[in-house]
Parts: sequence; structure tokens; C-alpha cells
Amino acid sequence: MIISASTDYREAARRKLPPFLFHYIDGGAYAEHTLKRNVEDLSDVALRQRILKDVASLSLETELFGEKLAMPTVLAPVGLTGMYARRGEVQAAKAAAKKGIPLTLSTVSVCSIEEVQSNCDRSIWFQLYVLKDRGFMKNALERAQAAGITKLVFTVDMPVPGARYRDMHSGMSGPNAELRRLWQAATHPEWAVDVGLLGRPHDLGNVSKYLGKATGLADYIGWLGANFDPSISWKDLEWIRDFWKGPMIIKGILDPEDAKDAVTFGADGIVVSNHGGRQLDGVLSSARALPAIAEAVKGKITILADSGIRTGLDVVRMIALGADGVLLGRAFIYALATHGQAGVENLLTLFEKEMRVAMALTGVKSIKEIGPQCLVSK
Repeated sequence: MIISASTDYREAARRKLPPFLFHYIDGGAYAEHTLKRNVEDLSDVALRQRILKDVASLSLETELFGEKLAMPTVLAPVGLTGMYARRGEVQAAKAAAKKGIPLTLSTVSVCSIEEVQSNCDRSIWFQLYVLKDRGFMKNALERAQAAGITKLVFTVDMPVPGARYRDMHSGMSGPNAELRRLWQAATHPEWAVDVGLLGRPHDLGNVSKYLGKATGLADYIGWLGANFDPSISWKDLEWIRDFWKGPMIIKGILDPEDAKDAVTFGADGIVVSNHGGRQLDGVLSSARALPAIAEAVKGKITILADSGIRTGLDVVRMIALGADGVLLGRAFIYALATHGQAGVENLLTLFEKEMRVAMALTGVKSIKEIGPQCLVSK
């Protein structure tokens, strides 16, 4: 399959992956309305084309939390990334570093903190969930700091797992899931050899390190359901704020009042996100939620955004809506599943080219110049 656009990777990944893995990354909660709106609402954002603005010299460089980035993008935390390519988190981190941006490692990664950071010449970011086992949380934070990681992304929109019906249909969970996954792997030999056989061990690297035993894919959904903590509140995060020595970013903000609470709490940044439409179906898309949040807290806290970003044009739209930078999730997983590290590098190259075109045709030379004035009022 010829890859000419960043969006081509989705179909390429669908062809290569066993269905349970493709639908896990591709799906959302309930009837997936929010999943669809994330993409559609962002695509509907109209940019204001300008001419004769001397855009010969463009720069995509930006700075987030004191760290210089080649462009305003960070690879988002995605659980089980290591199942999409052989030692997938390591390949993705290398690709990101080569393109001048960081990877955010998920709590439920296949590769551990230590494996990923030791194989990458750029400091990664680390994502942590709110879990009942505070001992695990403290252990993960200590190991992240020992590895030299300074940026913590704390995900707060998952007190309970969302209802993801596609996972039951595809074999990620539900009746006879393990047998269904084995059959699907057998019918996708390229993935079965490269990842299924040569990509072992297939466990939750960070959880296994803490428990002292392998925690495999068969335990994944059950472990998530048993360990998320619906009783969490802002007060429960105070010990993490006090313990963590670097910037702390709260991920999963959709309401301006919650954004204001994050400022009061002392967070360094927020991620405007609905978890890619994978939690509560029917909530606002990130693109629709972002402007009101930016109006409430812009300049008081660093604002990142995710959900629905599939192209470099989408990055420019999100920044024009009020974000300081974005996280890329599904987009980079599709590329990783297709061509590993080289796929992610190419995806980021495509994003960069698309951003440059969008900036040139809206008459801006730098990321800081992108703002509401780049949008057409409706």
C-alpha cells in the first residue's frame, strides 16, 4: 500500500494487525459518537487564508515545560504500544527523539520505563493513572525519576474503564477471548512472527516490575478494572504533586471549571482530552471544549490537547483554538503498526510538511503567531 498522506496509515494498520489489536486502538466507548465527533469537529474548523505575508522563513520549534521541541507535538501515552510493533514503545521513542520530540510512556506499556529510557537518547515523559494501589504508583514514580524522567502526565478521566463494546466483539475481551486472539494471530503471519514471537515478553512491563512476576495480556482488562480508583479527588493528588520533582500535567480536562481547579491545585499543564472518545460517549469533542478552557486559563497554565488529531493541519487548528501543543495517539500507533520506527518518523515528517503548508497559507511564521486570528468566525 502506498503511503502518501498521514491518514493512509489507518488502513495499512488494519490490513496488518489481528482484529483484536486494530479495534482496540481504533475504537471508542458505547456507540462511538464522541470518537467520530473528535475528528469531524476538528475537520470543520475553518482556517483563515491570508496572502502576501512573506512566509519564506517558517519555524515549527516550540518550548513546553522548559523543553525545546522541533514541533509542538508529543507522542501520547497509549497502553500496549508494544503489541503493535516489536518492542513498540522503544521504536516509537527512538522515532520521536530522532524528530526532536518526546514520547509519553503509558503506565500499562509492554516495555518498562527502564527499557524504553535506556534505549532512547532523549528523555521521555511518563504517564500515570489514578490507581487503588498507591504502592504501585509510588514505585512507578520513583523508577521514573531514577531513569531521569522529569515530565509527569497524570490521567484523571479514567476512574472506571469506559464501555468499549468493540473490544468484546473483536476478542480483546469477552467470551473465548484468548482462543480468538490466537486464531487471529495465526491468520496474520507477518504480525505473528515479528511481534507475536520475536516481540516477547508480552507483559505489562511496569506492573510486572512492581509485582515481581509477569502480568500478561490475558490479565490486562481485568487488572485495569480492578485497580482504577473512583474515589479519587484533588486532595488525593497532593502527595504526588509534593513527591514529583518536575512538571506535572493533568490529562483529561473538558470543563473550564476543572481547568481552573488544575491551576489552583498547582499543576504545570493540562491536556484537554476526552480520552480519544474511549470513556464517556456523548461528551464534547476536544476541539469544541478547547476554546472555553483556553478563555478561562490561557496564560495561567500550559494547555495541551488531544483526541481527533490525524494530520498536521489538525495540529494547527488545535493551536489556533487555544492549545500550546498537542498529543498524538492513534495517528502514531497506526504508523508504528505499519512500518515500526520508520513509519512513525515518516508520519511526523508528513505532519511537519502539512503544518508548514498551513502556516504559510494562514500567514504565520512561528507557532507563537498561531491564534484565533487564524480562524474564520462562523
